[in-house]
Amino acid sequence: MNFHAIRAIYRFEMARTFRTLMQSIASPVLSTSLYFVVFGAAIGSRMGEVDGIHYGAFIIPGLVMLSLLTESISNASFGIYMPKWSGTIYELLSAPVSSAEVILGYVGAATTKSVMLGLLILATARLFVPYHIAHPFWMLAFLLLTAFSFSLFGFILGIWADSFEKLQIVPLMIVTPLTFLGGSFYSISMLPPLWQKIALFNPVVYLVSGFRWSFYGVADVAVGISVAMTALFMLICLVAVWWIFKTGYRLKR
Repeated sequence: MNFHAIRAIYRFEMARTFRTLMQSIASPVLSTSLYFVVFGAAIGSRMGEVDGIHYGAFIIPGLVMLSLLTESISNASFGIYMPKWSGTIYELLSAPVSSAEVILGYVGAATTKSVMLGLLILATARLFVPYHIAHPFWMLAFLLLTAFSFSLFGFILGIWADSFEKLQIVPLMIVTPLTFLGGSFYSISMLPPLWQKIALFNPVVYLVSGFRWSFYGVADVAVGISVAMTALFMLICLVAVWWIFKTGYRLKR
């Protein structure tokens, strides 16, 4: 394992983040803070409890997951797309660096940035809404597993995309709607029976449900199923990345 190569890619990607702090960190934190102000402090104070939890506190895991998914995809996709766009990807492919080392460098940096952002949003939420974390270990585990899985997905998206517009299609048209419909602002038990069954086909439901359980001990789906579905998604992404490097899909053309 060439740790020097992994560290070089990782440090380059992290340096890019710190050069654009306003766009990479401040903007997502500010945007999510507005949700806390509107839905948590303003509207939440006038609403009842959901599953015995104050509404402002109930939506915190969903909002963190919303930012985590979009930023994980964005960080990883942009990180690998830029070398493709500039042509430096060929230097990387010809260097004595394995595909696993490339993935660890890019995906590791994207995961780190996303986890940092998630923790910052949690700290910011404390300024607006009181909450507690019942299972801190599992909260961090879900945070890491989700960030890594969707950073892998973003890495695949960055390789697939051949324009800046395509980088935005999946996050804006698919991931964000699925997150809003995945129980971020409500419990799926509040839906009619038919829609509860339909909601179970939304993979984000399992992420939000498991993450919310780590905070308050309540979940729409069994925690074991949430972990299994997240791990399955990560495995699918790993297989897809392996196939991409094996075949050279959109890398050598």
